[in-house]
Amino acid sequence: MGAHSHHFVERYTGLVGFGFDRETDQNTVRYYLQKFSDDNLMEKLIGRLTDEELSEIFFMITKILKNHLSEPEYHSLFLKDD
Repeated sequence: MGAHSHHFVERYTGLVGFGFDRETDQNTVRYYLQKFSDDNLMEKLIGRLTDEELSEIFFMITKILKNHLSEPEYHSLFLKDD
């Protein structure tokens, strides 16, 4: 079994929408990110992204990780280091 998981998107049955309340917003972002990272979608989409879009995605994710995870959390949760 791989180190990564996407169980939330498979089990979530709530509202997918943004701006209703904090809990729905959080669930929607989580749902979207898991859908967005699907291997089949990425295979189609990644080559169509512009250099600017690739850069925006990379730097936005990097900024969020740096702002909200400690160094040990980054290594264990994101990099999946042992």
